[in-house]
Amino acid sequence: MASSLNNCPAPAKLNLFLHVTGRRPDGYHLLQTVFQLLDHGDVLHFEARDDGVIRRVTDIAGVPEESDLVVRAAKLLKAASKNSQAEQFGASIRIDKRLPMGGGLGGGSSDAATTLIALNHLWQTGLTRSELMKLGLQLGADVPFFIFGRNAFAEGIGEALVPVTTPDCWFVVIEPGVSVPTAAIFSDPDLTRNTKPVRILDFSGAPNCFGKNDLQIVATKLFPPVAEAIKWLGQYGDARMTGSGACVFCAFQHEQQANEVLQELRGAGSPHWEAWKAKAIERHPLSHLLKS
Repeated sequence: MASSLNNCPAPAKLNLFLHVTGRRPDGYHLLQTVFQLLDHGDVLHFEARDDGVIRRVTDIAGVPEESDLVVRAAKLLKAASKNSQAEQFGASIRIDKRLPMGGGLGGGSSDAATTLIALNHLWQTGLTRSELMKLGLQLGADVPFFIFGRNAFAEGIGEALVPVTTPDCWFVVIEPGVSVPTAAIFSDPDLTRNTKPVRILDFSGAPNCFGKNDLQIVATKLFPPVAEAIKWLGQYGDARMTGSGACVFCAFQHEQQANEVLQELRGAGSPHWEAWKAKAIERHPLSHLLKS
């Protein structure tokens, strides 16, 4: 058994569109979206231990170790392990945090998914991709997508996934300097919850500017910096918010176009903004570690 697994990517995601089509009796919202993986994200490092202790060795402001999705994911996997030696399984986990919290990029969910994938391999627990996806759903609705490992058309609360082909392009992403709490967006009375359902074929016929983000109108009302970022980036194309916010993105066919927009932003954007470019990718970088 390997003793460590380093430089494990936890890629960001974008919601190319996000429609709220209804609400379940238990309060969960019914969604339709397309998840897009990016070649930018957090990076995690895992060191196996044989004393049964699971530790996050990186301090993250505002996230206590015990409530971190990474630690919770590791403990969940240990409890679900089919290995007779599972009680001895432990890990020291280091996180190079690059994605903002409350940004709509899936940072915490992606970290949890990478933890499940990496430790399943490191501990040789033997769980399949589908088994890990079921575990991941206990941690959050976006976690199964990252374990699924491909760009996907998602329905339900985000867990019903079908592979979909997305454009090969570059994105400019702006972090507007605010953290948007998901609960505040979904509980707002101005949120519309009755968008007409669409089909995968509808998206495939016009992927670059399809649909909208139903959460955007609420987030821009509550958090003006999000609206400002959309307005600025909208000069260059179809700018919109990802997830429940706060990050804003715009697609470009060529890397040079993305570079030019970033150059403009450095001179004209808000001093509170962080901005970067990322390439669309088709598969999660750790997919090869999983059994179907």
